[in-house]
Amino acid sequence: MTTTEYKVKGMTCGHCVSAVTEEVGSIEGVTDVKVDLASGLVTVSSAAPLDAKAVRDAVDEAGYEVVDS
Repeated sequence: MTTTEYKVKGMTCGHCVSAVTEEVGSIEGVTDVKVDLASGLVTVSSAAPLDAKAVRDAVDEAGYEVVDS
Protein backbone atom coordinates (compact mmCIF):
# COMPACT_ATOMS: atom_id res chain seq x y z
CA MET A 1 0.00 0.00 0.00
CA THR A 2 1.31 3.43 -0.98
CA THR A 3 0.00 6.79 0.23
CA THR A 4 0.98 10.07 -1.40
CA GLU A 5 -0.12 13.65 -0.71
CA TYR A 6 -0.59 16.30 -3.36
CA LYS A 7 -1.24 20.01 -2.85
CA VAL A 8 -4.07 21.13 -5.14
CA LYS A 9 -4.83 24.75 -6.00
CA GLY A 10 -8.28 26.14 -6.82
CA MET A 11 -10.65 23.95 -4.82
CA THR A 12 -13.28 26.03 -3.00
CA CYS A 13 -16.35 23.86 -2.35
CA GLY A 14 -17.85 20.41 -2.03
CA HIS A 15 -18.27 20.12 -5.79
CA CYS A 16 -14.52 20.67 -6.16
CA VAL A 17 -13.85 17.86 -3.70
CA SER A 18 -16.22 15.53 -5.58
CA ALA A 19 -14.67 16.32 -8.97
CA VAL A 20 -11.11 15.71 -7.76
CA THR A 21 -12.11 12.57 -5.85
CA GLU A 22 -13.88 11.14 -8.91
CA GLU A 23 -11.08 11.87 -11.40
CA VAL A 24 -8.20 10.73 -9.17
CA GLY A 25 -10.22 7.73 -7.99
CA SER A 26 -10.59 6.56 -11.58
CA ILE A 27 -6.82 6.03 -11.95
CA GLU A 28 -6.02 2.33 -12.13
CA GLY A 29 -4.69 1.07 -8.79
CA VAL A 30 -6.12 3.87 -6.63
CA THR A 31 -7.85 2.44 -3.56
CA ASP A 32 -8.81 5.63 -1.68
CA VAL A 33 -8.83 9.41 -2.16
CA LYS A 34 -9.22 11.87 0.72
CA VAL A 35 -9.50 15.61 0.05
CA ASP A 36 -8.97 18.24 2.76
CA LEU A 37 -10.63 21.33 1.32
CA ALA A 38 -9.20 23.69 3.96
CA SER A 39 -5.56 22.78 3.28
CA GLY A 40 -5.90 21.76 -0.36
CA LEU A 41 -4.24 18.43 0.40
CA VAL A 42 -5.31 15.39 -1.59
CA THR A 43 -4.20 12.08 -0.06
CA VAL A 44 -4.15 9.20 -2.51
CA SER A 45 -3.80 5.57 -1.43
CA SER A 46 -2.95 2.91 -3.97
CA ALA A 47 -1.91 -0.70 -4.21
CA ALA A 48 1.41 0.32 -5.79
CA PRO A 49 3.22 3.61 -6.43
CA LEU A 50 1.37 5.78 -8.96
CA ASP A 51 2.74 7.78 -11.84
CA ALA A 52 2.72 11.38 -10.57
CA LYS A 53 1.87 12.60 -14.08
CA ALA A 54 -1.30 10.47 -14.08
CA VAL A 55 -2.40 12.11 -10.82
CA ARG A 56 -1.55 15.60 -12.15
CA ASP A 57 -3.49 14.86 -15.35
CA ALA A 58 -6.53 13.64 -13.38
CA VAL A 59 -6.52 16.76 -11.18
CA ASP A 60 -6.17 18.88 -14.32
CA GLU A 61 -9.10 17.04 -15.92
CA ALA A 62 -11.18 17.95 -12.84
CA GLY A 63 -10.27 21.60 -13.44
CA TYR A 64 -7.64 22.15 -10.77
CA GLU A 65 -3.87 22.20 -10.51
CA VAL A 66 -1.33 20.23 -8.48
CA VAL A 67 1.23 22.66 -7.08
CA ASP A 68 4.67 21.78 -5.77
CA SER A 69 4.82 22.36 -2.04
